[in-house]
Amino acid sequence: MMNSTLIRDRQTACEAILKQAGQAAKGRFEARDYETQMKGPQDFVSEVDHATERVIKDALARQFPDDGFMGEESGGDLAAASWIVDPIDGTSNFVRGTAYWCLSAAFVVDGVAVIGVIYDPMLDEMFSCHAGGGAQLNGRAMSVSKTAAATDAVLGISFSFQSAPDDVARVVHTLIENGTNFRLMGAGALSLAHCAAGRTDGFWESYMKPWDAAAGLLLIKEAGGAVSDYGAGNGYANGNAVLGAAPFMADFFSDLTGVALAKLA
Repeated sequence: MMNSTLIRDRQTACEAILKQAGQAAKGRFEARDYETQMKGPQDFVSEVDHATERVIKDALARQFPDDGFMGEESGGDLAAASWIVDPIDGTSNFVRGTAYWCLSAAFVVDGVAVIGVIYDPMLDEMFSCHAGGGAQLNGRAMSVSKTAAATDAVLGISFSFQSAPDDVARVVHTLIENGTNFRLMGAGALSLAHCAAGRTDGFWESYMKPWDAAAGLLLIKEAGGAVSDYGAGNGYANGNAVLGAAPFMADFFSDLTGVALAKLA
């Protein structure tokens, strides 16, 4: 396992890289200066996605040439120590001019996420953590919510067209039956970060790609929440179900979604 000094050095560098790349992407978002293509149903990609990933990939390679890299747009295979990056999470929002999108990067060593950084350029919010170090928002400690009742709770949700629609319909129906609110914001990584910051009480998606999930799940864990075992079944390479929750809502959300959570320490 990589020592803590090397991990913290990478965390600091990643924050700076994502902030610089994110501010450049924000400029193009505000100028509407890009072309867009479709990868599949409701699956957008813009020039900004590709350009932002190149910037992040090149900057990480210059500073940490021995690290692996896997990105949503350029692909790649996981090495023993690899960055997993989504250059623009929430592209469907981005291309419609909706200011709910982010940049997400995780560093995974031997199948375990040890760094998670999510940057929201529109609000200049940096959500960041390393394993065992707690979670911070713009340098200040953050924590998950203390919500304890279903009738007070909010679950962030997302879905892809690779998932069974009945799963989403069942979860939403049960939430409404229990008086629980939900949010579908269109950017899963940012929704995970908001759960870590206590703005929602959980987040669920039945299947999520690693570049969307890895950083946000570590943020929730480091902020005191419960998370699913995303790495099971080679999840960091192939994707997996995702659930993160504030501790008092963990059993309720786990039972409702059918996604198991690791026990809190």
